[in-house]
Amino acid sequence: MEEYPIPHQYICIEGNIGSGKTSLATKLAKLYNGKLILEQFTDNPFLPYFYSDPERYAFPVEIFFMTERHKQLQKHILTPDLFANHIFADYAFTKTLLFAKNNLNQEEFRIFQHLFQLLESPFPNPDLLVYLHRSTDKLLQLIEERGRAMESPITAGYLTTIQNSYFEYFRNVTEYPILIIDVQEMDFVKNKDHLDEIIKLISQRYNPGVHRVSIH
Repeated sequence: MEEYPIPHQYICIEGNIGSGKTSLATKLAKLYNGKLILEQFTDNPFLPYFYSDPERYAFPVEIFFMTERHKQLQKHILTPDLFANHIFADYAFTKTLLFAKNNLNQEEFRIFQHLFQLLESPFPNPDLLVYLHRSTDKLLQLIEERGRAMESPITAGYLTTIQNSYFEYFRNVTEYPILIIDVQEMDFVKNKDHLDEIIKLISQRYNPGVHRVSIH
């Protein structure tokens, strides 16, 4: 889109479960002819069992996610693409640690964190991380609407815990800009005006640290 050129090369779209990460990343990659990196969550054989019995399946589900994300980013981030000016991903590798911290017990997390630190070292920070914020009630509504049976056990309490983990992490980030966009009532999949509003924000330059924007 020539109207809103994006100055960032590597952009991560983040947010809570059901916030619209994949939809926005896919839209942006198509509009800007960029490389698209999507998390292959359906490939995780432990995920359906995790939502029903998190204590038992948390460690294998998080290990699987971490190794798959590492493999995917190693392939797409560390290998230059001469034909793509932008990379749009629907996750940041840091997500791995945030979810694990919530889902694992203390001993499991200690082991997991050590493995994470070994794996994350080669990856660059995103040039911009966009966090799509919605209330837990709205997230539950969207999760129900998309109808994934394995997500039916997800509670408002779990979503709130995940959200708080993101915000706690963001407060300590000084290396790259984080753009938190309140998209509570936005439908950027069906409404082009809503999508354009988000693109206008992404097309701007930001200093490192957190920037909060609400679109009405």
